[in-house]
Amino acid sequence: MNPSILFDLIGAVELTASAAITVALLSIGFGRSWTERAWLASVLGAWFVLVVVFAATEIFSSRPGSLGVGGVGISVAVPLLILCVAVFRVPSLRSALEKVPLALLIGVNTVRLLGISFVLLYQMHRLPAPFAPVAGWGDILVGLTALPVAWLAARGWERSRRVILLWNTAGLLDLVAAVGLGVASSPGPLRLITAEPGSGIMSTLPWLLIPGFLVPLLATTHLAVFYRLRGVQSRRP
Repeated sequence: MNPSILFDLIGAVELTASAAITVALLSIGFGRSWTERAWLASVLGAWFVLVVVFAATEIFSSRPGSLGVGGVGISVAVPLLILCVAVFRVPSLRSALEKVPLALLIGVNTVRLLGISFVLLYQMHRLPAPFAPVAGWGDILVGLTALPVAWLAARGWERSRRVILLWNTAGLLDLVAAVGLGVASSPGPLRLITAEPGSGIMSTLPWLLIPGFLVPLLATTHLAVFYRLRGVQSRRP
């Protein structure tokens, strides 16, 4: 079997497992009953399937008639906007945001250890620099430190707030940098980084699951952590 096809199959399994873990943890954290948890998991699952359909039909590819790289940016921005509006404006989700364990919002980012895929894709000459190394090693660093920082949050130490804030800022900036470099490396009118082979494979299966599903979901957890830390600060005497 072609090594690239085999690696894509392995990536599909890993990304699907990561998505399932993320959906399960966030559904448990934000759902107040099993009915709410099942409903949240169903909505997120439907979004996952929609991204798979988009990738399978290559709607975001650079071929004529497709949305191109701009579509990949939309696949990140629109879900992120919807998630933020839902979490911060829907009363039940807003109430859940106040109660969901901070450690859960942080610990779920452990799935970003799969950033190793970016590094390997770069070694296989399927993704360019600086996009792949920056996104890959940044995700690995955030994923490695997620559980220790979650442990600090669970302990509730007062002095750990600065550590959590630093980790959360780095984690969100890593996602922003990855998306920006990915768009700048993709074929199309927005391309600024001309290093080959480009980041066009990010619009195909299974890799569209990263910008189209995992990035908006994990970026929302970072924004939720910022919100919770602001709440802790405002309650101090």
